[in-house]
Amino acid sequence: MQKRPCWLEIDTHALEENFQLLTRLAAPHAELMAIVKANAYGHSLALCGPAVVRAGAQWLGVTSVEEAVEARSYCPKPRILAIGSAFPGQGDAVVEHRITPVVWEQVQLDELEQAAQRAGSAPGSLAVHLEIDTGMSRQGVTPEAMTELLARFTPSSPLKLEGVMTHLFAADEADGLVTAAQIERLHQALSRITAAGLLPDWLSVGSSAALVAGNAALLAETAASHGMRLMLRPGLALYGVTPCFDPAFEGEEPATLVAARNGLKPVLAWKSRVMMDVRQIPAGAVIGYNGTFVATEPMRVALIAAGYADGLDRHLGNHFSLLVRGQRAPLVGRVSMDHTVVDVTEIPGVLAGDEVVILGTQGAEQITAQDHANTTGTIPWEVFTRIGMRVERVEV
Repeated sequence: MQKRPCWLEIDTHALEENFQLLTRLAAPHAELMAIVKANAYGHSLALCGPAVVRAGAQWLGVTSVEEAVEARSYCPKPRILAIGSAFPGQGDAVVEHRITPVVWEQVQLDELEQAAQRAGSAPGSLAVHLEIDTGMSRQGVTPEAMTELLARFTPSSPLKLEGVMTHLFAADEADGLVTAAQIERLHQALSRITAAGLLPDWLSVGSSAALVAGNAALLAETAASHGMRLMLRPGLALYGVTPCFDPAFEGEEPATLVAARNGLKPVLAWKSRVMMDVRQIPAGAVIGYNGTFVATEPMRVALIAAGYADGLDRHLGNHFSLLVRGQRAPLVGRVSMDHTVVDVTEIPGVLAGDEVVILGTQGAEQITAQDHANTTGTIPWEVFTRIGMRVERVEV
């Protein structure tokens, strides 16, 4: 059966090349964990997980145990980190599917230890990564409250403290003061860990922004000072989007940022088609719900098979354009649940079935995730992840 014409084209070759470029930018300071949470930022975990593994990824990062189980079904070999930890009742799945959970609460350690004991796991066989709250106040244990958690890692416990992680929540800010304060708190936490006689292998800190800003060497020094190796966790950059930095950034741009901006390739293109015949409407005609657009002159308009249920933000209505025949076609009227209307008056020859680009390139024109984000007052991460599951993901 022919499907409704609204789909994503996922360029897995571009994704592989992006991972390899980021690996070169991180070398020799850090190994990379490919972040494929939230269905690979809306791109399709089924397509993107295997692609980054082909490119050399030995670690995948997801949010939940459920995502980790799905990732394991596509990727049997790499390590998989469940950053959101395990909820009660999920410990058995963690053990069965060889998932590495992040922990920061006693209840999480209870769940995992009991599951490992039920499975007859040997001492130190279930690796976990401890999250430190260095100032984001979202998840993680504070350095001052670590003592009881660290005491759980005894020689007889099936749990092993393999890694420590934190989130740098302002790595894209120009002055770096917040990040410096976070690193200082991280040093405090790592000192407490080594004083407790624990020697984790990995320090996992820094996302796309830290990597492309050229911070790998500094973070690697932090890791090495505590006998650890650095792991960075790129997400957005994997999918071809360079994080935006604080405009107050002064001085020459780091070579890593220039290389990322010039070398990263978009992975996702979002497309639809013109439905039915192009419609002629007279001056004074109302378009869309609540009449937010009224034609001031005769127009030619085309109906597009994409709406807010597909992830096309309602705020784009009357404020954005899509690409038709290599030209920009303004959205007119409100975006509906399943459709939207574009003005093709100035685009000759538009016919039913013509391809429409919602995000991507057509001819010499391009629409980016940042363009969508700028118009709707959000960020590229949200633009990608809100694309609906009914929009088919096709590998190209």
